[in-house]
This record gives sequence, C-alpha cells and structure tokens, in this order.
Amino acid sequence: MAADSAAVSASGQEDTRTRLLTTALRLFTEHGVEGTSLQMIADALGVTKAAVYYHFKTKDEITGAVAEPGLRELDSLVEDASRLRGRNARVDHLLRGFVDIVVRHRTLMALFSRDPGVTRALTTSWTTRGSFSGTMLEILAGPEGEMNQAIAAHAAIAGIAMTGGARQFADLDDETLRAHLLDVGRRLLGRPRRR
Repeated sequence: MAADSAAVSASGQEDTRTRLLTTALRLFTEHGVEGTSLQMIADALGVTKAAVYYHFKTKDEITGAVAEPGLRELDSLVEDASRLRGRNARVDHLLRGFVDIVVRHRTLMALFSRDPGVTRALTTSWTTRGSFSGTMLEILAGPEGEMNQAIAAHAAIAGIAMTGGARQFADLDDETLRAHLLDVGRRLLGRPRRR
C-alpha cells in the first residue's frame, strides 16, 4: 500500500514537472527567457512559486531542462553516426537525424535562434557535454576537413537549426520542412541529391 502511494506521488511530481516544462517553453516562446519570471510560470500552472522551486531552483535550470531532450537526442545521434563504417554513411545518418531533431523540436529551435537568454542559460549544459559539436563537425567536414568543407559544415548545421525555428516557416508541415532542410543540407555538404 505504501509503495502504491509512493508511486502515485512520484507520478504526480513527474506530471507536474512535465507540465512545468511545457508551460515554461510556451512562456519562453511568448516572452523570451529574460522576460519570463518564475512567478509567471507558477501563475500559468496555477501553483505557488514554492511549487516551482520544489522542482527547479533557478530559471536557468528550467531552461536547461526544457532543452535537455533535444540535446540528449543530439548526443545519441552523434554517437550513433560516429560508430558507422564509411564516411558517406556517417554523413547521411547525421544529416538526416539532425534534420529530424530540428523538425521535432521546432519550438525550441525558434527559441534558440532568437533568444540570447537561452545561450546564457545553457552554457553549463554545453560545457558538460564534451565535444559533441566538434565530433559532429568532424563527421560532416571530414577528419582533415579543408576550410571550405568546414565552412560548409558550419553553414549546414547553423542554417538547418535557424531555418527550422524560423517564424516565416512555422506554417509549413513537418514533412515539407524536413524535405527542404534535407535538400539544402545535402547541397551545402556537396552530397548527391536523393530521388
């Protein structure tokens, strides 16, 4: 009986945490990270500020938790791609997976691309994640990537991420956006077009 109530309590806390993160992302999108207070999050959830503090001590912690699923997916994608044999397979897997992550997390990409508060809040997350971005660029540009390949890899990553979150493409359905981002990414990286 006690185990059941502990499970329900843990489930309720997880549900509150999930709702908190969803609400925070919505408010961050509407008001920016800097323009959103912990009190605004609490009010939108219909809870006290203390209830928000129970889950997160700072807005930076909330911002990091909002971004965590996408960053975790990116870590896994880079790791999977780096284990594949053959450069073509690694590049294709990484490009396709990166586009999928960007499309799946469009709202978060929009926030990343236009809110400097996100970058500040995520500095800790980026530094504790090692060099996945370096590995990503090495896969896309090649281990001894010439300058033009390195620039193309940077342009592809930044361009795909920024375009995926761009307001002017918010009405595009996921499949259309995915197809266009893949096509542009393949062209930037000098990859053959898929038919």
